[in-house]
Amino acid sequence: MGGQAGETELPELQAVSGPLTKAAIFLLVRVDAGAEQTVKDLLADLPGLQRTVGFRGLGDGLTCVAGISSGAWDRLYGGPRPAGLHELPVFEGARHVSVTTKADLLFHLRAERMDLCFELETLIMNRLRGSVTVVDEVPGFRYFDARDVLGFVDGTENPTGRGIAAAVLVDDDEPFDGGSYVVVQKYLHDMASWNALTTEQQELVIGRRKLSDVELSDEDKPANSHIALNVITDDDGNEMEILRDNMPFGRPAHDEFGTYFIGYAKSPAVLERMLSNMFVGSPPGNYDRILDFSTPHTGALFYVPTVDFLEEPPAAPPEPETPAAATPTGSSLGIGSLRRSPRS
Repeated sequence: MGGQAGETELPELQAVSGPLTKAAIFLLVRVDAGAEQTVKDLLADLPGLQRTVGFRGLGDGLTCVAGISSGAWDRLYGGPRPAGLHELPVFEGARHVSVTTKADLLFHLRAERMDLCFELETLIMNRLRGSVTVVDEVPGFRYFDARDVLGFVDGTENPTGRGIAAAVLVDDDEPFDGGSYVVVQKYLHDMASWNALTTEQQELVIGRRKLSDVELSDEDKPANSHIALNVITDDDGNEMEILRDNMPFGRPAHDEFGTYFIGYAKSPAVLERMLSNMFVGSPPGNYDRILDFSTPHTGALFYVPTVDFLEEPPAAPPEPETPAAATPTGSSLGIGSLRRSPRS
């Protein structure tokens, strides 16, 4: 629908703020040398592929969010960069260390049915096979009433309504407004050690009641609980929110039980502050107790462009021309024109 004259047409956004679903696939890949145009073509066609598969399950909410890493940005698009795009730092505390994974692209597929995610991923990989190297692939599932495999409800504090856009959409970085930043981490849990705790001990680690999902009071909630260290506020005391779409995953026959963390925010600074609190501690040394039972195996930061950007990326600025050599003066050999460059 067209707006009135003088109105700014809003960009079409990727489905960052989509609702929690019953199924998801998290796919990380590296772009092979020389395959940049193949990848750009796939990213431009991604909305069409999503519609093609999604039509087979109308109402099942199939979406796919694509994110681009700092290392891949210049190779794919060049030109201006999103202001906050960089490699995810490693956060090292006295006891626990985070992981940074070399990945160029994130594909976050989700739907109410795994077959839709599976089919869309198949179409994506049919286009990219031979052009990318798969770094990690994790299928996730809804576990009972949105609980993780540790038994606690996950994502309770997600923003809602208008608060979602305020938390996750860039609004101060033209021409990248409407995009978002996303951090992913794959955690594996030591279930034997976790299950050796009593329910009350587990609640002190998380900061919530296990059955009711009610947050512990400030008096009862330890300073090193997961909830306490993941509440980030600005200088005015306002809470800075992120949108989590975490999913459990696992292979019980292989003793593999995990949580795939995925958090969207308008600035990576919020996500990185949370990770620093968890691994380094706030204050340093007061690390997140959940890390004694959950170990990260991957970690990466991506920028999520708008659909408009993926379909019609701006042309990269031309390379500056090398200036022609100046005609020497002072003698035919130019000896008289030589100057010593000042030290920098």
